[in-house]
Amino acid sequence: MTSYRIKDVARINRRALPEDTDPDFRFRYIDIASVDSLGKITVPEQDSVFASAPSRARRLAPVGSVVVSTVRTYLRAIGTVPATRDPLVFSTGFAVLEAETTIDGGFLSYYCKSQPFIDEVVARSTGVSYPAINASEIGNLRIPLPPLGEQRRIASFLDAETGRIDELTHLRHRQRQLISEGLTAHAAQLTGRATARELGAPRGLTQLRRALEYVQTGSTPADLRHTEGSEVARGWLPWYTPAALDGWLTISPAERTTQTQAGVPVFPAGSVLITGIGESLGKVAFLNHAATGNQQLTALTPRHGVNARFIAWQLWSAESEIREWAQYSRIRIINNDSLKSFPIYLPPRNEQDSAVSALDRLLMKVQLTQDSISKFERLAAERRQALITAAVTGQFDVSTASGRSVTDGVPA
Repeated sequence: MTSYRIKDVARINRRALPEDTDPDFRFRYIDIASVDSLGKITVPEQDSVFASAPSRARRLAPVGSVVVSTVRTYLRAIGTVPATRDPLVFSTGFAVLEAETTIDGGFLSYYCKSQPFIDEVVARSTGVSYPAINASEIGNLRIPLPPLGEQRRIASFLDAETGRIDELTHLRHRQRQLISEGLTAHAAQLTGRATARELGAPRGLTQLRRALEYVQTGSTPADLRHTEGSEVARGWLPWYTPAALDGWLTISPAERTTQTQAGVPVFPAGSVLITGIGESLGKVAFLNHAATGNQQLTALTPRHGVNARFIAWQLWSAESEIREWAQYSRIRIINNDSLKSFPIYLPPRNEQDSAVSALDRLLMKVQLTQDSISKFERLAAERRQALITAAVTGQFDVSTASGRSVTDGVPA
């Protein structure tokens, strides 16, 4: 196959919004975060207005053109512009490639998602924390082109094959959602919260403060240091942020630690952690070791006779209620007094223990299924990438492929 420079077969960054654009012009703004590593472009639900839009909201891209991120290139934010009812404006952090007559737009899109192209872009990017490449340098990259008819056959083949992979991935993603919703429903039922909701507050409910010994919010000590491995040095405490709460009552390893000293709140083992401010408000985790955390985290220490995991499970199932309970100003927030007045169901200890045992067993099954789904999603993404690369680089002949379960020439 003959190779050409991309700028010889595609126009690059042909159009942009002029500075004298009507200040009231409305559009949907696509930034780097709106394009995922599989090429899906998520169009925001809300309009942007030119007068108040970010200064980077300038790039125009016609339907079918290819957008390639020129910043944070390791994210692989490369997609094909979809047809939309509302006008789209892209960040200047994208290079917009419009196919000329010698190249099929679908083939161009798939080639830009292939491993050789991505590797070349990443290798030529400069900068450590924010690697970037100039659009002109992308234009100088070479692309091998088969005849136009073959390009179209390759693009059609990949449309069908990646479509099947994406549909399977979507179904597994939906399975993940249903599992999460099912566990939430079981937690609400087994902790008595679902029944209490049906009865209606305040009947059957009591304030959270009745179940607690004390409540304390975290801080940000000056002596934070990065954790080396999973070991925490003696006299030091793991320091958490809401990002460590994984959504399944457990906590990811701490990235930082701080010394145990005056002024640093200690969250004792057996506490329930809850995020009290920000977009992750209401996230809950159970702490099985002593630790501390930042100002967004609050530790609830149950009183004697209360099963801490029962409180954790019930609050976990009530995340949406906690968010509604929160006060609203510029950001979501729930202070400790308001949190302590949150209504909970508190049955006898034996009922608490029974519910926790059942939910912990169910959680183990859910996590095994989640691990299986994650493995499938990873392998499907790898398969998709390998298939695209093999097809656009001529590693197999798509005209003789069955269109299903193709393996010849595709790396395992």
